[in-house]
Amino acid sequence: MYAIIQTGGKQYQVEPGSVIRMEFLHNDPGAQFTTDQVLLLNNDSEIKVGTPVVPGVSVKGTIVKHIKGKKIIVFKMKRRKGYRRTQGHRHQYTDVKIDSIDIN
Repeated sequence: MYAIIQTGGKQYQVEPGSVIRMEFLHNDPGAQFTTDQVLLLNNDSEIKVGTPVVPGVSVKGTIVKHIKGKKIIVFKMKRRKGYRRTQGHRHQYTDVKIDSIDIN
């Protein structure tokens, strides 16, 4: 059984027991994660596609840890003008362990 959920403007395929890396969530590690934004549910015998979400289905998980992504350097320059700008960025992610997919 697997489901496709939407969180943080992105879609993820999740299965019970899997760990996924998603956009940063403002909760502490060990906290519960619950979403009802299930776009598709594949229960071994049938597939349910939502319009836009499947009613009565939710995904529960536990936040494992918060991590930072790879460092990205943004460099802008205009030649012969003395214009140089350097800016850096590290994106933050959250690892979530999927506990269950609940069907009502």
